[in-house]
Amino acid sequence: MTVESVKPDAPAHASELREPPLAGGGVPLLGHGWKLVRDPLAFMSRLRDDGDVVRLKLGPKTVYAVTTPALTGALALSPDYKIDGPLWESLEGLLGKEGVATANGPTHRRQRRTIQPAFRLDAIPAYGPIMEEEAHALTERWKPGETIDCTSESFRVAVRIAARCLLRGEYMDERAERLCVALATVFRGMYQRMVMPLGPLYKLPLPANREFNRALADLHLLVDEIVAERRASGQKPDDLLTALLEAKDDNGDPIGEQEIHDQVVAILTPGSETVASTIMWLLQVLAEHPEHADKVRDEVESVTGGRPVAFEDVRGLTHTNNVVVEAMRLRPAVWILTRRAVTDTELGGYRIPAGADIIYSPYAIQRDPRSYADNLKFDPDRWLPERVKDVPKYAMSPFSVGNRKCPSDHFSMAQLSLITAAVATRYRFEQVAGSNDTTRVGITLRPHKLLLRPVPR
Repeated sequence: MTVESVKPDAPAHASELREPPLAGGGVPLLGHGWKLVRDPLAFMSRLRDDGDVVRLKLGPKTVYAVTTPALTGALALSPDYKIDGPLWESLEGLLGKEGVATANGPTHRRQRRTIQPAFRLDAIPAYGPIMEEEAHALTERWKPGETIDCTSESFRVAVRIAARCLLRGEYMDERAERLCVALATVFRGMYQRMVMPLGPLYKLPLPANREFNRALADLHLLVDEIVAERRASGQKPDDLLTALLEAKDDNGDPIGEQEIHDQVVAILTPGSETVASTIMWLLQVLAEHPEHADKVRDEVESVTGGRPVAFEDVRGLTHTNNVVVEAMRLRPAVWILTRRAVTDTELGGYRIPAGADIIYSPYAIQRDPRSYADNLKFDPDRWLPERVKDVPKYAMSPFSVGNRKCPSDHFSMAQLSLITAAVATRYRFEQVAGSNDTTRVGITLRPHKLLLRPVPR
Protein backbone atom coordinates (compact mmCIF):
# COMPACT_ATOMS: atom_id res chain seq x y z
CA MET A 1 0.00 0.00 0.00
CA THR A 2 1.08 3.58 -0.52
CA VAL A 3 -0.13 6.66 1.25
CA GLU A 4 -0.36 9.91 -0.67
CA SER A 5 0.16 13.22 1.05
CA VAL A 6 -2.60 15.78 1.04
CA LYS A 7 -2.93 19.38 2.08
CA PRO A 8 -5.81 20.34 4.33
CA ASP A 9 -8.38 22.61 2.80
CA ALA A 10 -7.73 26.31 3.28
CA PRO A 11 -8.98 27.38 6.72
CA ALA A 12 -12.26 29.16 6.90
CA HIS A 13 -12.46 32.75 8.15
CA ALA A 14 -12.38 32.82 11.94
CA SER A 15 -15.90 34.21 12.16
CA GLU A 16 -17.22 31.26 10.15
CA LEU A 17 -15.69 28.57 12.38
CA ARG A 18 -17.97 26.54 14.60
CA GLU A 19 -17.38 24.89 17.95
CA PRO A 20 -17.50 21.11 17.57
CA PRO A 21 -20.55 19.43 19.09
CA LEU A 22 -20.27 17.75 22.47
CA ALA A 23 -20.34 13.95 22.21
CA GLY A 24 -23.19 12.20 23.95
CA GLY A 25 -22.84 9.86 26.88
CA GLY A 26 -20.88 11.96 29.36
CA VAL A 27 -21.42 11.58 33.11
CA PRO A 28 -20.89 14.12 35.93
CA LEU A 29 -17.28 14.66 37.06
CA LEU A 30 -15.77 11.88 34.91
CA GLY A 31 -17.25 13.12 31.62
CA HIS A 32 -16.54 10.62 28.83
CA GLY A 33 -13.57 9.08 30.64
CA TRP A 34 -15.89 6.51 32.22
CA LYS A 35 -16.97 5.22 28.81
CA LEU A 36 -13.36 5.18 27.60
CA VAL A 37 -12.52 2.96 30.55
CA ARG A 38 -15.56 0.67 30.34
CA ASP A 39 -15.85 0.10 26.57
CA PRO A 40 -13.38 2.34 24.73
CA LEU A 41 -13.52 0.64 21.33
CA ALA A 42 -17.29 0.81 21.07
CA PHE A 43 -17.30 4.39 22.34
CA MET A 44 -14.71 5.61 19.82
CA SER A 45 -16.44 3.70 17.00
CA ARG A 46 -19.74 5.49 17.68
CA LEU A 47 -18.32 9.02 17.77
CA ARG A 48 -18.63 9.61 14.02
CA ASP A 49 -22.40 9.56 14.47
CA ASP A 50 -21.97 12.72 16.59
CA GLY A 51 -19.87 14.56 14.01
CA ASP A 52 -16.61 14.73 12.05
CA VAL A 53 -15.01 16.52 15.02
CA VAL A 54 -16.53 16.29 18.50
CA ARG A 55 -15.69 17.47 21.99
CA LEU A 56 -15.07 15.03 24.83
CA LYS A 57 -14.74 15.64 28.54
CA LEU A 58 -12.02 13.57 30.24
CA GLY A 59 -12.41 14.58 33.86
CA PRO A 60 -11.92 18.35 33.88
CA LYS A 61 -10.24 18.44 30.45
CA THR A 62 -11.84 19.13 27.07
CA VAL A 63 -10.44 16.94 24.31
CA TYR A 64 -11.35 17.00 20.61
CA ALA A 65 -11.96 13.72 18.78
CA VAL A 66 -11.54 13.44 14.99
CA THR A 67 -13.58 10.71 13.36
CA THR A 68 -13.13 10.76 9.54
CA PRO A 69 -10.27 9.40 7.41
CA ALA A 70 -9.74 12.69 5.56
CA LEU A 71 -9.48 14.74 8.74
CA THR A 72 -7.14 12.30 10.46
CA GLY A 73 -4.89 12.56 7.41
CA ALA A 74 -5.03 16.36 7.54
CA LEU A 75 -4.30 16.27 11.26
CA ALA A 76 -1.24 14.05 10.82
CA LEU A 77 0.16 16.16 7.99
CA SER A 78 -0.49 19.65 9.30
CA PRO A 79 2.29 21.62 11.06
CA ASP A 80 -0.42 23.11 13.29
CA TYR A 81 -0.34 19.97 15.43
CA LYS A 82 2.49 18.23 17.25
CA ILE A 83 3.07 14.94 19.04
CA ASP A 84 1.68 15.62 22.49
CA GLY A 85 -1.48 15.21 24.49
CA PRO A 86 -2.84 12.59 26.90
CA LEU A 87 -1.32 9.57 25.14
CA TRP A 88 2.19 10.98 24.95
CA GLU A 89 2.04 12.42 28.47
CA SER A 90 1.10 8.98 29.75
CA LEU A 91 3.99 7.47 27.77
CA GLU A 92 6.68 9.88 28.99
CA GLY A 93 7.44 7.70 31.99
CA LEU A 94 8.42 4.96 29.57
CA LEU A 95 9.67 6.78 26.49
CA GLY A 96 11.14 9.85 28.17
CA LYS A 97 11.19 13.25 26.51
CA GLU A 98 14.32 12.89 24.40
CA GLY A 99 13.54 9.96 22.11
CA VAL A 100 12.31 10.05 18.54
CA ALA A 101 8.83 8.88 19.56
CA THR A 102 8.10 11.97 21.67
CA ALA A 103 10.42 14.69 20.35
CA ASN A 104 9.19 17.50 18.09
CA GLY A 105 10.67 20.07 15.73
CA PRO A 106 14.41 20.19 14.91
CA THR A 107 15.29 17.58 17.56
CA HIS A 108 12.89 15.09 16.00
CA ARG A 109 14.25 15.77 12.52
CA ARG A 110 17.86 15.21 13.70
CA GLN A 111 16.89 11.99 15.45
CA ARG A 112 15.08 10.72 12.37
CA ARG A 113 18.24 11.33 10.35
CA THR A 114 20.22 9.25 12.85
CA ILE A 115 17.96 6.20 12.86
CA GLN A 116 16.55 6.27 9.32
CA PRO A 117 19.52 4.54 7.61
CA ALA A 118 18.80 1.39 9.64
CA PHE A 119 15.29 1.22 8.17
CA ARG A 120 15.93 2.18 4.53
CA LEU A 121 14.30 -0.18 2.07
CA ASP A 122 17.71 -1.23 0.77
CA ALA A 123 18.90 -1.96 4.34
CA ILE A 124 16.13 -4.42 5.17
CA PRO A 125 17.50 -7.44 3.20
CA ALA A 126 20.57 -7.48 5.48
CA TYR A 127 18.24 -8.44 8.33
CA GLY A 128 16.69 -11.23 6.29
CA PRO A 129 18.84 -14.11 7.61
CA ILE A 130 18.07 -13.16 11.22
CA MET A 131 14.34 -12.88 10.54
CA GLU A 132 14.39 -16.28 8.81
CA GLU A 133 16.32 -17.89 11.66
CA GLU A 134 13.97 -16.54 14.32
CA ALA A 135 10.79 -17.36 12.38
CA HIS A 136 11.85 -20.98 11.84
CA ALA A 137 13.19 -21.31 15.39
CA LEU A 138 9.72 -20.36 16.58
CA THR A 139 8.16 -23.26 14.68
CA GLU A 140 10.89 -25.66 15.84
CA ARG A 141 10.37 -24.73 19.49
CA TRP A 142 6.67 -25.58 19.36
CA LYS A 143 5.80 -29.23 19.93
CA PRO A 144 2.70 -30.79 18.34
CA GLY A 145 -0.10 -31.13 20.84
CA GLU A 146 1.46 -28.82 23.44
CA THR A 147 -0.19 -25.53 24.37
CA ILE A 148 1.36 -22.29 23.12
CA ASP A 149 1.09 -19.18 25.28
CA CYS A 150 0.90 -16.74 22.35
CA THR A 151 1.65 -13.68 24.49
CA SER A 152 5.08 -14.84 25.66
CA GLU A 153 5.94 -16.49 22.33
CA SER A 154 5.02 -13.39 20.33
CA PHE A 155 7.03 -11.10 22.57
CA ARG A 156 10.00 -13.43 22.53
CA VAL A 157 10.29 -13.48 18.73
CA ALA A 158 9.60 -9.73 18.39
CA VAL A 159 12.25 -8.80 20.97
CA ARG A 160 14.81 -11.22 19.59
CA ILE A 161 14.43 -9.89 16.04
CA ALA A 162 14.64 -6.26 17.17
CA ALA A 163 17.63 -6.89 19.42
CA ARG A 164 19.57 -9.02 16.96
CA CYS A 165 18.88 -6.83 13.91
CA LEU A 166 19.04 -3.32 15.34
CA LEU A 167 21.18 -3.67 18.45
CA ARG A 168 23.25 -6.70 17.37
CA GLY A 169 22.70 -8.12 20.83
CA GLU A 170 22.15 -11.63 22.08
CA TYR A 171 19.29 -10.50 24.32
CA MET A 172 17.63 -13.82 24.66
CA ASP A 173 14.72 -15.47 26.40
CA GLU A 174 15.22 -14.21 29.95
CA ARG A 175 15.18 -10.58 28.87
CA ALA A 176 12.33 -11.15 26.46
CA GLU A 177 10.30 -12.61 29.31
CA ARG A 178 11.12 -9.62 31.53
CA LEU A 179 10.12 -7.25 28.78
CA CYS A 180 6.88 -9.12 28.13
CA VAL A 181 5.78 -9.07 31.78
CA ALA A 182 6.85 -5.49 32.41
CA LEU A 183 5.31 -4.06 29.24
CA ALA A 184 1.94 -5.64 29.99
CA THR A 185 1.86 -3.88 33.36
CA VAL A 186 3.27 -0.58 32.14
CA PHE A 187 1.03 -0.16 29.11
CA ARG A 188 -2.06 -1.08 31.12
CA GLY A 189 -1.18 1.54 33.73
CA MET A 190 -0.39 4.19 31.14
CA TYR A 191 -3.74 3.73 29.45
CA GLN A 192 -5.50 4.26 32.78
CA ARG A 193 -3.48 7.43 33.36
CA MET A 194 -4.43 8.71 29.91
CA VAL A 195 -8.20 8.32 30.16
CA MET A 196 -8.45 9.09 33.89
CA PRO A 197 -5.92 11.91 34.51
CA LEU A 198 -6.14 11.86 38.30
CA GLY A 199 -2.60 13.16 38.87
CA PRO A 200 -1.60 12.87 42.55
CA LEU A 201 -3.67 9.73 43.11
CA TYR A 202 -1.19 7.78 40.99
CA LYS A 203 1.59 8.72 43.44
CA LEU A 204 -0.12 7.04 46.39
CA PRO A 205 1.52 3.78 47.63
CA LEU A 206 -1.34 1.62 46.40
CA PRO A 207 -0.67 -1.96 45.17
CA ALA A 208 -1.47 -1.10 41.53
CA ASN A 209 0.82 1.94 41.65
CA ARG A 210 3.66 -0.06 43.22
CA GLU A 211 3.31 -2.78 40.58
CA PHE A 212 3.38 -0.16 37.83
CA ASN A 213 6.49 1.52 39.26
CA ARG A 214 8.35 -1.80 39.63
CA ALA A 215 7.60 -2.74 36.03
CA LEU A 216 8.68 0.66 34.73
CA ALA A 217 11.93 0.51 36.69
CA ASP A 218 12.72 -2.94 35.29
CA LEU A 219 12.22 -1.71 31.72
CA HIS A 220 14.67 1.13 32.22
CA LEU A 221 17.14 -1.19 33.95
CA LEU A 222 16.98 -3.53 30.96
CA VAL A 223 17.88 -0.69 28.60
CA ASP A 224 20.76 0.44 30.83
CA GLU A 225 22.11 -3.13 30.77
CA ILE A 226 22.04 -3.21 26.97
CA VAL A 227 23.89 0.10 26.56
CA ALA A 228 26.45 -0.75 29.26
CA GLU A 229 27.21 -4.15 27.72
CA ARG A 230 27.85 -2.60 24.31
CA ARG A 231 30.19 0.03 25.73
CA ALA A 232 32.07 -2.56 27.80
CA SER A 233 32.54 -4.78 24.73
CA GLY A 234 34.35 -2.06 22.79
CA GLN A 235 32.66 -3.36 19.64
CA LYS A 236 31.16 -1.07 16.99
CA PRO A 237 29.06 -3.18 14.63
CA ASP A 238 27.18 -1.40 11.86
CA ASP A 239 23.87 -1.18 13.70
CA LEU A 240 21.46 1.29 15.21
CA LEU A 241 23.02 1.23 18.69
CA THR A 242 26.44 2.14 17.29
CA ALA A 243 24.82 4.99 15.35
CA LEU A 244 23.28 6.30 18.57
CA LEU A 245 26.50 6.02 20.57
CA GLU A 246 28.36 7.97 17.87
CA ALA A 247 25.59 10.49 17.04
CA LYS A 248 26.19 14.23 17.36
CA ASP A 249 23.81 16.97 18.39
CA ASP A 250 23.22 20.20 16.47
CA ASN A 251 26.41 21.67 17.95
CA GLY A 252 28.54 18.73 16.87
CA ASP A 253 28.83 17.31 20.39
CA PRO A 254 27.95 13.70 21.32
CA ILE A 255 24.30 13.33 22.22
CA GLY A 256 23.56 12.97 25.92
CA GLU A 257 23.17 9.76 27.88
CA GLN A 258 19.48 10.42 28.44
CA GLU A 259 18.83 10.73 24.71
CA ILE A 260 20.72 7.48 24.03
CA HIS A 261 18.66 5.77 26.73
CA ASP A 262 15.36 7.16 25.42
CA GLN A 263 16.20 6.18 21.85
CA VAL A 264 16.94 2.57 22.82
CA VAL A 265 13.70 2.49 24.81
CA ALA A 266 11.87 3.71 21.70
CA ILE A 267 13.47 0.93 19.63
CA LEU A 268 12.84 -1.93 22.02
CA THR A 269 9.58 -1.20 23.79
CA PRO A 270 6.88 0.35 21.56
CA GLY A 271 8.21 -1.54 18.55
CA SER A 272 8.24 -4.87 20.38
CA GLU A 273 4.84 -4.21 21.92
CA THR A 274 3.14 -3.36 18.62
CA VAL A 275 4.82 -6.12 16.58
CA ALA A 276 4.16 -8.72 19.28
CA SER A 277 0.51 -7.67 19.55
CA THR A 278 0.14 -8.02 15.78
CA ILE A 279 1.75 -11.49 15.83
CA MET A 280 -0.79 -12.53 18.48
CA TRP A 281 -3.66 -11.38 16.27
CA LEU A 282 -2.15 -13.14 13.26
CA LEU A 283 -2.01 -16.40 15.21
CA GLN A 284 -5.62 -15.85 16.25
CA VAL A 285 -6.55 -15.25 12.59
CA LEU A 286 -4.84 -18.48 11.48
CA ALA A 287 -6.83 -20.40 14.10
CA GLU A 288 -10.16 -18.69 13.41
CA HIS A 289 -9.86 -18.69 9.61
CA PRO A 290 -8.28 -22.01 8.59
CA GLU A 291 -9.31 -21.38 4.98
CA HIS A 292 -6.92 -18.41 4.84
CA ALA A 293 -4.24 -20.35 6.70
CA ASP A 294 -4.52 -23.00 3.99
CA LYS A 295 -4.26 -20.35 1.26
CA VAL A 296 -1.10 -19.00 2.90
CA ARG A 297 0.37 -22.52 3.04
CA ASP A 298 -0.49 -23.18 -0.60
CA GLU A 299 0.93 -19.83 -1.71
CA VAL A 300 4.19 -20.39 0.16
CA GLU A 301 4.60 -23.85 -1.32
CA SER A 302 3.93 -22.55 -4.82
CA VAL A 303 6.59 -19.85 -4.40
CA THR A 304 9.22 -21.94 -2.60
CA GLY A 305 8.66 -25.32 -4.22
CA GLY A 306 8.55 -26.92 -0.77
CA ARG A 307 11.78 -25.53 0.72
CA PRO A 308 11.60 -23.45 3.93
CA VAL A 309 10.30 -19.96 3.26
CA ALA A 310 13.03 -17.30 3.05
CA PHE A 311 13.13 -13.54 3.35
CA GLU A 312 13.58 -13.22 -0.41
CA ASP A 313 10.21 -14.95 -0.92
CA VAL A 314 8.18 -12.40 1.04
CA ARG A 315 7.69 -9.97 -1.83
CA GLY A 316 6.00 -12.71 -3.88
CA LEU A 317 3.58 -13.77 -1.12
CA THR A 318 0.60 -11.62 -2.12
CA HIS A 319 -2.10 -13.36 -0.11
CA THR A 320 0.14 -13.72 2.94
CA ASN A 321 0.91 -10.00 2.89
CA ASN A 322 -2.79 -9.22 2.50
CA VAL A 323 -3.61 -11.43 5.49
CA VAL A 324 -1.18 -9.34 7.55
CA VAL A 325 -2.69 -6.06 6.35
CA GLU A 326 -6.26 -7.22 6.99
CA ALA A 327 -5.32 -8.39 10.49
CA MET A 328 -3.85 -4.94 11.17
CA ARG A 329 -7.01 -3.30 9.83
CA LEU A 330 -9.37 -5.16 12.15
CA ARG A 331 -7.02 -5.37 15.15
CA PRO A 332 -4.56 -2.47 14.97
CA ALA A 333 -2.00 -2.66 17.76
CA VAL A 334 -2.10 1.14 18.09
CA TRP A 335 -5.79 1.93 18.39
CA ILE A 336 -5.67 5.52 19.69
CA LEU A 337 -3.40 8.48 18.91
CA THR A 338 -3.19 12.05 20.16
CA ARG A 339 -1.91 15.40 18.96
CA ARG A 340 -1.85 18.93 20.40
CA ALA A 341 -2.64 22.16 18.56
CA VAL A 342 0.33 24.53 18.58
CA THR A 343 -1.74 27.51 17.42
CA ASP A 344 -5.35 28.55 17.00
CA THR A 345 -6.41 26.62 13.94
CA GLU A 346 -9.29 24.84 12.26
CA LEU A 347 -10.11 21.32 11.27
CA GLY A 348 -13.08 20.43 9.10
CA GLY A 349 -14.54 23.92 9.57
CA TYR A 350 -14.36 23.68 13.37
CA ARG A 351 -12.39 25.96 15.67
CA ILE A 352 -9.48 24.24 17.44
CA PRO A 353 -7.85 26.46 20.08
CA ALA A 354 -4.11 26.57 20.71
CA GLY A 355 -3.09 23.98 23.30
CA ALA A 356 -6.13 21.76 22.63
CA ASP A 357 -5.61 18.02 22.75
CA ILE A 358 -6.94 15.98 19.82
CA ILE A 359 -7.48 12.21 19.75
CA TYR A 360 -8.42 9.80 16.99
CA SER A 361 -8.79 6.05 16.74
CA PRO A 362 -7.29 4.01 13.89
CA TYR A 363 -9.45 1.15 15.17
CA ALA A 364 -12.64 3.14 14.58
CA ILE A 365 -11.43 4.59 11.27
CA GLN A 366 -10.41 1.17 9.92
CA ARG A 367 -13.71 -0.50 10.84
CA ASP A 368 -16.03 2.27 9.68
CA PRO A 369 -18.82 0.92 7.43
CA ARG A 370 -18.69 4.22 5.51
CA SER A 371 -15.23 3.20 4.29
CA TYR A 372 -15.47 -0.58 4.04
CA ALA A 373 -18.06 -2.93 2.60
CA ASP A 374 -18.62 -5.82 5.01
CA ASN A 375 -16.54 -3.78 7.42
CA LEU A 376 -16.28 -6.44 10.14
CA LYS A 377 -15.55 -9.34 7.79
CA PHE A 378 -11.99 -10.66 7.64
CA ASP A 379 -11.35 -10.29 3.91
CA PRO A 380 -7.69 -10.15 2.79
CA ASP A 381 -8.78 -9.87 -0.85
CA ARG A 382 -9.99 -6.31 -0.24
CA TRP A 383 -6.30 -5.35 -0.61
CA LEU A 384 -5.99 -6.74 -4.13
CA PRO A 385 -5.19 -4.01 -6.69
CA GLU A 386 -8.63 -4.08 -8.29
CA ARG A 387 -10.38 -3.57 -4.93
CA VAL A 388 -8.01 -1.43 -2.87
CA LYS A 389 -8.97 1.63 -4.94
CA ASP A 390 -12.36 1.54 -3.20
CA VAL A 391 -10.78 2.25 0.20
CA PRO A 392 -10.82 6.00 0.99
CA LYS A 393 -7.52 7.78 1.46
CA TYR A 394 -6.30 7.55 5.10
CA ALA A 395 -8.89 4.90 5.96
CA MET A 396 -5.93 2.53 6.40
CA SER A 397 -2.69 3.98 7.77
CA PRO A 398 -1.23 1.29 10.05
CA PHE A 399 2.13 3.05 10.32
CA SER A 400 0.75 6.62 10.35
CA VAL A 401 1.65 9.25 7.74
CA GLY A 402 3.73 12.38 7.35
CA ASN A 403 6.84 13.12 9.41
CA ARG A 404 5.52 10.89 12.21
CA LYS A 405 5.25 7.84 10.00
CA CYS A 406 6.84 4.85 11.72
CA PRO A 407 10.38 4.54 10.30
CA SER A 408 10.30 0.76 10.71
CA ASP A 409 7.25 0.11 8.51
CA HIS A 410 9.07 -2.02 5.90
CA PHE A 411 11.07 -3.78 8.63
CA SER A 412 7.91 -4.66 10.54
CA MET A 413 5.95 -5.82 7.48
CA ALA A 414 8.80 -8.08 6.38
CA GLN A 415 9.04 -9.88 9.71
CA LEU A 416 5.25 -10.16 10.11
CA SER A 417 4.80 -11.69 6.67
CA LEU A 418 7.75 -14.04 7.11
CA ILE A 419 6.53 -15.27 10.51
CA THR A 420 2.99 -15.76 9.18
CA ALA A 421 4.30 -17.75 6.22
CA ALA A 422 6.58 -19.91 8.36
CA VAL A 423 4.02 -20.87 11.02
CA ALA A 424 1.10 -21.39 8.60
CA THR A 425 3.21 -23.69 6.43
CA ARG A 426 4.17 -25.84 9.38
CA TYR A 427 0.99 -25.94 11.49
CA ARG A 428 -2.73 -25.55 11.77
CA PHE A 429 -3.89 -24.05 15.08
CA GLU A 430 -6.70 -24.78 17.51
CA GLN A 431 -7.72 -22.78 20.56
CA VAL A 432 -7.63 -24.80 23.79
CA ALA A 433 -9.51 -24.69 27.08
CA GLY A 434 -8.71 -21.54 29.01
CA SER A 435 -7.95 -19.49 25.90
CA ASN A 436 -9.55 -16.06 25.73
CA ASP A 437 -9.13 -14.25 22.42
CA THR A 438 -11.31 -11.28 23.32
CA THR A 439 -9.61 -7.92 23.03
CA ARG A 440 -7.61 -6.54 25.96
CA VAL A 441 -7.50 -2.77 25.70
CA GLY A 442 -4.50 -0.80 26.87
CA ILE A 443 -2.28 1.61 25.00
CA THR A 444 -2.25 -1.23 22.46
CA LEU A 445 -4.73 -4.01 21.61
CA ARG A 446 -3.97 -7.67 22.11
CA PRO A 447 -5.89 -10.85 22.98
CA HIS A 448 -6.48 -11.34 26.70
CA LYS A 449 -4.90 -14.80 26.84
CA LEU A 450 -4.54 -16.59 23.55
CA LEU A 451 -3.67 -20.26 24.02
CA LEU A 452 -3.26 -22.41 20.89
CA ARG A 453 -2.44 -26.01 20.08
CA PRO A 454 -0.25 -26.48 16.96
CA VAL A 455 -1.30 -29.37 14.74
CA PRO A 456 1.30 -30.50 12.17
CA ARG A 457 0.24 -30.26 8.55
